[in-house]
Amino acid sequence: MCKIWNEVVLDGIAFPQEETLDEVSGAAFFSAQTYTGVAEEDGIIYGLYILHPNNVGRCAHIANASYAVSKQSRGKHIGEKLVLDCLAQARAHGFRILQFNAVVESNVHARHLYERLGFVQSAPFRAASA
Repeated sequence: MCKIWNEVVLDGIAFPQEETLDEVSGAAFFSAQTYTGVAEEDGIIYGLYILHPNNVGRCAHIANASYAVSKQSRGKHIGEKLVLDCLAQARAHGFRILQFNAVVESNVHARHLYERLGFVQSAPFRAASA
């Protein structure tokens, strides 16, 4: 899982983080999630996602998720399967909304997938000039 996650981090077009995971940090990272979904067949992991609350308290019903698909598996609709499973898991874990905070603008494949699945991009609030 760390290998696939790190591929996406190093590509620099999907995740905001710049640090890669090692065995120790990866184990801590994935175990801290509400749910980690894996697309796997015959012991080979093709992709994964993490699901967790977007915030706490009154906003804890809003989930956030991030997805990673191995380079050799891209273009095979693994991401779509992960997002659909994530939606089901979000419901099962009591979340009512799934929101993506950090979809990098240049990640057009992910943006098209989310739009095709019915997600809409909301306009962010902008800082007022002082």
